[in-house]
Parts: sequence; C-alpha cells; structure tokens
Amino acid sequence: MNSLIVNNPRLPRLSTLPRRRQGRAGLVAAGLIALVVMLPIATVIAVALASSGDDWPHLLQYVLPKALSTTFILLLMVGIGTSIVGVATAWFVVAYDFPLRRFMSWALVLPLAVPPYLAAYAHAEFFHFVGPVQGAIRDLFGFTRPSDYWFPDIRSTWGAALVLTSVTYPYVYLTTRVVFLMQGRNIADVARTLGAGSSRVFWRVLLPVARPAIAAGVALVLMETLNDFGAVQHLGVNTLTFAVYSTWLNRGSLEGAAQIALVMLVFVIFMIVMEQGARHRQRFHSARATQIKSRPPRHRLGGWGSAGAILATGLPLAFGFGVPLYIFIDYASKRLHQFAEPRLAEAFLTTVVTSSATAFLAVGAAMALIFSLRMRRSRWTLAITRVATAGYAMPGTILALGLLLSLARFDNALDGFLRAQVGISSGLLLSGTAFAVVLGCAIRFLALAEGAVQSGLAKLPPNIDEAARSLGKTATGSALTVLLPLARPAIATAAILVFVDTAKELSATILLRPFGFNTLATHVYENASRGAVEEGAVAALMIVLTAMVPVILLSGRLMQDKDA
Repeated sequence: MNSLIVNNPRLPRLSTLPRRRQGRAGLVAAGLIALVVMLPIATVIAVALASSGDDWPHLLQYVLPKALSTTFILLLMVGIGTSIVGVATAWFVVAYDFPLRRFMSWALVLPLAVPPYLAAYAHAEFFHFVGPVQGAIRDLFGFTRPSDYWFPDIRSTWGAALVLTSVTYPYVYLTTRVVFLMQGRNIADVARTLGAGSSRVFWRVLLPVARPAIAAGVALVLMETLNDFGAVQHLGVNTLTFAVYSTWLNRGSLEGAAQIALVMLVFVIFMIVMEQGARHRQRFHSARATQIKSRPPRHRLGGWGSAGAILATGLPLAFGFGVPLYIFIDYASKRLHQFAEPRLAEAFLTTVVTSSATAFLAVGAAMALIFSLRMRRSRWTLAITRVATAGYAMPGTILALGLLLSLARFDNALDGFLRAQVGISSGLLLSGTAFAVVLGCAIRFLALAEGAVQSGLAKLPPNIDEAARSLGKTATGSALTVLLPLARPAIATAAILVFVDTAKELSATILLRPFGFNTLATHVYENASRGAVEEGAVAALMIVLTAMVPVILLSGRLMQDKDA
C-alpha cells in the first residue's frame, strides 16, 4: 500500500518545490528566532570587549575578588547541600517503606513552587530576633537581650546556601528518584547474591549508576543559584549577579556591568558543558536499566527507623515549603484588606497580562522552531534550534543587561535616522517598556516551552504529518490541521509553565521594567527592600499559589504511579 502511494504519479511527491520552499522558510524563521535570542548575549560580549578598560582596575581590585570567591563558595555549598538532600530523600522514598512515605514522595516537590527570593524573605523573618525561633529560645531559657545568647545570622553566605538548597533540592530529587526507580530488582539483586548488604549496594552499585542524573540535577541547581538576585541581595551576599546590578545602577557603569557579566558567562558555559555531559552518560545508563515496572523491593522500617525516615524527608519539606507558607499566611491573615487595594490589583493584572503575553510569544516561537525542524531536518536547522533555546541557561541579569543595551541602540539609531530624514524624534520605542520585559522573559523561557511542546509531539506517530502531505496537504497545512490539534495538551502545558515562571521572574523584570511597572514579584521586592516584608505577604502568597499549579500537575503524575 505504501509503495502504491509513493509511486502514484497523481499524488504530489514529498520532495516537490513548495515543500523545499517551506523548508527554507522554516529555516529562515528559526534563524531569526536564534538571532533574537543571541543578540543580548552578543551585545554584552561586544560592550565588555569594546569598553575603554577604565573600569577594569576598580573591578579587579574591589569587586571581582570578593564577588568571585563568594559566588564560588555559594555554588559549592548549594551543590553539596542539594546533592546530599536530593539523593537522601530520593533513596528514602524509593528504598524504604515508612509512615507518610506516599505523601512525602510527591510533597518533596512542593518547594519548587517557592521562588528563592520569597524563601529568603520568609527565612529572614522566621529566624529574626523577633521571629518565632528566637522567640521560643528566649521564652525557654529566659533570655531578654541578643547579647544573652548566640544565634547564627541568616544574613550570610551559609544562610543564602541554606535558603537556596531548601528550594532547589527537588531538581536533584526528581532526577535521582527516577534513576533509582528504573534500576529495578535485577541490578540490586545481583549485588545481594554476591554477598553485598543494603548499604553496600547503595554506595557501590546504585549511587555510581545514578551519578550522571545527580550531576544533571546539580547543574540545574547551580544555574538557578547563579541566576538568583533577590535572595542574595536580601541576605547581603555579594555574588556576581548582585555585582552586575550594583555596578550598573549604583555606579552607573554599563561597561563595568557588562564586564562582570562576561565573567559570569564563563561559569554558565562550564555548567552547560557539565549538564550536557551528564545527560549523555545518563542516556547510556537508562538504556541499560530495567524497566520502571520492575521496582526494587522496599525495606519496611519501624520504631526509630520510621521516625528517622520521616525526619529526614520532612525537614527539607519544612524548610523549603513549610516556613515560607507559614510566614506569608501569618502576615497575609492580618492584612486581608490588601486584596481590595488598587496597587495590588494593578500588580496582579500586570502579572497576568505580562505572563500571558510571554507565554503566547514563547510558545509561538517554540512551535515555529519545532515545525521548521520537522519540515527541514538538517544539521543547520538542528544547530539553530539549539542556539535558539540557549536563553534558559543564561542568568536573567545577563539577558536583561544585553537586551536593554540592544534595544537602546536600536531606539537611538531609529531616532537619529528620523531626525536626519524627517525632522521628528521617535524617542524610546522599545527600551524601558513592557515589551522589553515580555521579550526578555520569552527569550529566557523559550527552551521551557520548546521542551514541553516537543515532548508532546514525540508521543505522536513520527510519520503522521508525512501521511497528510502524501494526501495533498502542504507542510504548513499538515502542521495546522493535523499536528496542532493533536499537540494541544502539550501546548497548554508549555503555556502554563512559561506563564508561571514569568510570574515568578524577578532578576530580568526588575532591570527591564519601565517606571511604575509592577508585577507581583516586583511588588514583593519593593516592600522587602524597604524592610516591610509583611506588606508584600499577600502578593507573595499569590505567587506561591500560582506557582503551585505546575507543581501539582507534576505531583499528580507521581501519584499515578501506585508503587512510587
């Protein structure tokens, strides 16, 4: 039957001229998207290298040494912390049976709903002198003054590491948990038949096999740590991200900020190489592992063992989700009148409009990339697609800086041209506008949208669009009438993910927003900056509840697995 269709002269051949033209059009579209994504990064590099160099002596002497060392120490502490917490919690819920195990297996993902800056605000209040922890210590021992006892300062590098670890460990937990489940009975049983005990099986067999998954999860954690701005600023930790912001706005030096951003790119490239290498090795181990349906037997714990397992899995959940939720609910319950305040309503509306526009733009660009790759699968198209999705690996501060410089140059060039030719001034059309915020977030989260849509299309038969074209449909027609309707669930998932991440985004929004432009994230940030975290509690609670949507969807998938 297939040979009759292919050889039938009455049917259009798949290699006809219109398809080649559509393939070239898709390649051009993908190239334009990649150009827009790489423009901010290229601008930062160009500005940093083309500057006069007057800022380098000051940066090398006063800024970079402390910022580099602090960033390295923070990355090291967060990397080690998330590795320990993520692997330990994954092992407990996979290898042992204890009370609340089913609840913990999906609830451990909930800290992903709390942005790092909100976690920093909440932990700073929770461990403050007048907070519940130190208040309980004073009541218990009768202390009255801070000098009566010693308590560690949360506003420090270790405090930032604690906060960031508490909300990013799920990246390691998820990747490691999947690998532990996929090892099945065989690999552990073979080791046991050779005389290995449970602990030896874990340390000598399962942990080395899961190493690529752990490395991939840690790489994502380190990228999120390097991107963070709100948490480190609130806790007084001078990282490279904070140094970019301070050099730009406090010293008024765009060139100096670009030079610091160039140093950050070195960290980013290293982590990308690390993550890609881990993914490559992970595919090898996953391919050799037994199917997920053959799960390792769980050892039932009792007594002190159960208590220890509950404590080991409950503490990360309490720090990453329980503390922020407690603080913001406590503050918000005393400020319910804020729900009717015009300022908060305006911030909520701005968040919804901005996030919706970003989701529309990012998902549209992701679909253009995917369809161009399906119409013309070549090395060039594949390379362009990878370049176009590189924005997610770039910290929001770098993207914001590069995008603002790019748009400002465009606005100035257009204004100069119109002044010379027509005698009118166009002013700033793009830079310092809401469009800049939407474009910056779309560039940053394009990879997220592309991955979600691509995963949905991967479940469809590979030749379904080829079959439509063999019946006379053009490549565009088959995409619109066949692929698009079938991919609606994946498209909706991608839009939700981009919407939520845009609503949480702070580092790019705070630098690109125009005057008077406030989202829920910047509303909370402004209150925290003037020492009034409690005044932004309602907005913070709204962000957490919004961010819980994709987390609940992910938790639902975990709960579908009855033995997970």
